[in-house]
Amino acid sequence: MIVTQLAANRPGAAARLFAALILCAASVAAVAAPSKIPRTADGKPDLSGIWKTLDNVDYDLEPHPARQDAPPGRGVVEGGKIPYQPWALEQRQKNFANRVELDPRNQCFVLGTPRAQYGGEPFQILQRGRDITLLYQFTHQTRTIHTNGTLHPEGENLLFWFGDSRGHWEGDTLVVDVTHFNDQPWFDRAGNFHSEDLHVVERWKPLGPDHIEYRATIEDPNVFTRPWTLNVILYRHKEQNFQLIENYCHTLEYGDDYPYRRDDAAEKGRQ
Repeated sequence: MIVTQLAANRPGAAARLFAALILCAASVAAVAAPSKIPRTADGKPDLSGIWKTLDNVDYDLEPHPARQDAPPGRGVVEGGKIPYQPWALEQRQKNFANRVELDPRNQCFVLGTPRAQYGGEPFQILQRGRDITLLYQFTHQTRTIHTNGTLHPEGENLLFWFGDSRGHWEGDTLVVDVTHFNDQPWFDRAGNFHSEDLHVVERWKPLGPDHIEYRATIEDPNVFTRPWTLNVILYRHKEQNFQLIENYCHTLEYGDDYPYRRDDAAEKGRQ
């Protein structure tokens, strides 16, 4: 009603009022969105919870049609293709041809960074001021992101499956610098790989209470012609009483005896 009356008597004032209302609404929306993000006592986003990507990322980071061993995928590499050096592209093709035997996942090895974040099984984040702990369902591994301002360790032969992770906050985004890798993990089931000179920079950005944008920039001058980035969305598990289930896949051959139960042991003791 007020805007209508102003439009009839003072068109310029109506336009200014309308613009002010739009700006006010935009400001309210901008403030409201971050306020929905859970926060710790010190005001940092609280990433605690159990997360999983819903896309079929682990089968192949690049766009691909359906295969006998994989559903189709849109790809999550920014720009579409991983920029391999010629020799490395040939190696990736060899890895792909022998992926069933060579994929570390099929040998129950640690998925590594960044693969463990989109490896197809849920993982849990536990957060406190000095560090963030990630618990993975697959092989039940643990990764620590140090957020207390400490630096990467110095020395030779510091080569880890997950690398060494040092994080800091840039606004509401957790930025993690990861170095000191071994060359064993793959990026996916398609044979995409790296060397010991891998350097990963992760950016964990909450998009709301139940979504995290996970971006990982990959740099490895031994394998790639330039840095490249993958981007996935992580979703919070909301099911009641949802929890991780131990997936020690290397114990499958002992399925009759695992998990260990006291009643079984007692029964065997009586025999």
